Amino acid sequence: MSITRRKFLGWLGAAAGGTALGKTANAASNKHFSGYPNSMGVLFDNTRCIGCRKCEEGCNTVNELPAPDLPFDDLSLLETKRRTTAKTYTIVNRYDTVSNVNVKGPLYRKVQCNHCLEPACGSACFVRAFTKAPNGAVIYDASVCVGCRYCMIACPFEIPTYEYDKALEPRVMKCTLCYPRIVKGLLPGCVQACPTEALTFGKRTDLLKIARERIAKFPDRYVDHIYGENEMGGTSWLYLSAVPFKEVGMREDLGFTPAPKLTSGALLGVPIVAGLWPVLLTGIYAMSKRKEKITNQETAQAVAGAVEQANAEAKDKHAKEMEQVQKLKQKEIENAVKKALEEAAKPKEEEASDTQPEEADKKPSEEES
Repeated sequence: MSITRRKFLGWLGAAAGGTALGKTANAASNKHFSGYPNSMGVLFDNTRCIGCRKCEEGCNTVNELPAPDLPFDDLSLLETKRRTTAKTYTIVNRYDTVSNVNVKGPLYRKVQCNHCLEPACGSACFVRAFTKAPNGAVIYDASVCVGCRYCMIACPFEIPTYEYDKALEPRVMKCTLCYPRIVKGLLPGCVQACPTEALTFGKRTDLLKIARERIAKFPDRYVDHIYGENEMGGTSWLYLSAVPFKEVGMREDLGFTPAPKLTSGALLGVPIVAGLWPVLLTGIYAMSKRKEKITNQETAQAVAGAVEQANAEAKDKHAKEMEQVQKLKQKEIENAVKKALEEAAKPKEEEASDTQPEEADKKPSEEES
């Protein structure tokens, strides 16, 4: 896609004119995502988690992420509160203050993408780099991402992170629910690695039943609430806790309204934003793609020039080598001819040297006569 500065400014003018006339424009981010009722999910029970960080190790292994600075069996990291990064899709935090007298010791919270039924990252992304898959995973397509990072701002759980250390092709990174594994019928890496069954993978509807059964069976152990059942319209990750969720660092102010509805209302409430939002972002996208195209063309030209120069240098070098070879051959021929002439001249010299004494012997006899 090619775009000129004149065309981009024309788009802006058209959008501004539309808003001035009172026309409404639906932003690309206003599309409402629909959850899939038979999607998969994970139930995390913090009464069963022992903070061993095996889930972190399993995630690191199956996603082939860089090795951490400290080994996974080093539990000193639990002394500080952490968040996910571009190189760490999931982390475990420890909470020592426990208000439930029926639970001994600290509680732990596993943090990763919650894979919302109607994801905020998807509603904020104008190029649809984030999509909700039927199996429950919110997946990311780096090939269309333009790096605007609106997904990072939109996520109420502060999960997506950015590869700031990669200058050429940075990506937005987060947990994938091990999408490539679950489509093959395999467990997510963290679930497979958990030694205490603090993580349960299955259909979301089944997980809700399991969670309700645990609450009913052990009412003194759990808070009577399944986090993620309705928060922000619902998430594929569900949580059970022995204490109020705010005590383990989880937001309780999100409400039950899906993020796309909140985004739509906020944008359409301000006409100028509603009009300029898609134009600005489409312009950024177009310019980004044009820049990418130009970069590819310049790279191709540079490679072609380098190849042409290399071929010319190789040809010149070959010509010089052939010239040197010809000189050597000519010299060898001249040496061979010279040697042949020298060898041919030797018999004549020897014959001449043999006849000279005889002539010397004849001269005295003639004088005597």
